[in-house]
Amino acid sequence: MTLPIRIDYHFVTDRLAVGGAIGTTENMHTIREAGFTHVVNLQDEFDDHGIAMGTGVTVLQNGCDDDLLPKASSLFWNGVRFTLQALADPDAKVLFHCSAGIHRSPMMLLAVLRVLGHERREAVLMITDVRPEAHFPPVYLMSVEDFVIEYQTDTEPD
Repeated sequence: MTLPIRIDYHFVTDRLAVGGAIGTTENMHTIREAGFTHVVNLQDEFDDHGIAMGTGVTVLQNGCDDDLLPKASSLFWNGVRFTLQALADPDAKVLFHCSAGIHRSPMMLLAVLRVLGHERREAVLMITDVRPEAHFPPVYLMSVEDFVIEYQTDTEPD
């Protein structure tokens, strides 16, 4: 018998949240009922598209390994571009998730918060205040900061 996956997320702002795996179509419906319109999935091991069909939730499958290695700026460009497009709709809410919501999804949300103008320390505290289990390994922090410099100079790689 497979145990159901418990939905686990925390709002960092009124429109941005971070959490762990969604896992089932029923949970994706619950996410939609909670007001989420968009999901950024950082899991490389599970694609949310199959569980999102018919729910009205738009998914960005932006998977990466949680291998404690530097992350390519393209990972952040994809997530930030998708999120900014979503936030253009004042009713949109975006959930960033990975498997446990400890490394990858907080890292991506940090990149978004940085692009939205938050200083790194402030953004990290915004996330860890609501999700204390979130952890930012130095290599992930540096990957985000390298991306932010690239973003600020508008030098998106081809």
